[in-house]
Amino acid sequence: MSAKRIIEQVVLRVRDLPAMTAFYENAIGLRVMGRDGDSLQLGVGGNVLVTLLSDPDAIPADPAQAGLYHTAFLLPSRADLSRWLRHAADIGLRLSGASDHGVSEALYLTDPEGNGVEIYRDRPESDWQRTGDRVQMTTRRLDLFALSQHTTDSWQGAPLGTGIGHVHLQVGDVDLAGRFMTRDLGLTRSFDATDAAWFGWNGYHHHLAVNAWNSGGAGPRDPRMAGLVQVVAAAPDRAGEVLTDPWGTSFRMI
Repeated sequence: MSAKRIIEQVVLRVRDLPAMTAFYENAIGLRVMGRDGDSLQLGVGGNVLVTLLSDPDAIPADPAQAGLYHTAFLLPSRADLSRWLRHAADIGLRLSGASDHGVSEALYLTDPEGNGVEIYRDRPESDWQRTGDRVQMTTRRLDLFALSQHTTDSWQGAPLGTGIGHVHLQVGDVDLAGRFMTRDLGLTRSFDATDAAWFGWNGYHHHLAVNAWNSGGAGPRDPRMAGLVQVVAAAPDRAGEVLTDPWGTSFRMI
């Protein structure tokens, strides 16, 4: 099962536009698709996945505040993830984590301004363990050597079919966030862990997740802060709606 491109793109406020553009081009493999004043768009094929809003005077992101935990880029296949892993090693990227989640294999890193990034591939839906609406997810060690040897082809940038599989947020209160996700955005709660919850549409393991691991008790973040500004979701029946969570992240439906 694919993520059905429910999350179309994320909008980030950035302090150093050239450095951030270079990271998403060179490290993630996106391509610049357009620029409008202080706004720059990157993506794959005809799809914009990341919009960077240049604001050199923005307040640096605070890891103890609510906001973005990571943006997760979903690659079409395990071979693509293998190619990306070798690319990361070739250009000296430092990974912050690597996990087998049962439903997926995931690699983690951080962009130059502290925004978390996940690069992952899904296992076939037939391999997922389900109980009703719940999808069992795990966090086990990922065998990086085996993954790197899956294919010998070289990385040529993010392949067609790459999308944003999910967005993981830091919040001040998981229960409050859960009510927003289910009541306002219409997601189904699919998995829980200590101080964290996962939510999906259409049976996907998750399109959005929240945690309070670093941000428990945080209130609305300063709107001048660098980091996540908006999540854009494909929801034609609700196109034009903009909803804002209790911590200031907006969700725009298209």
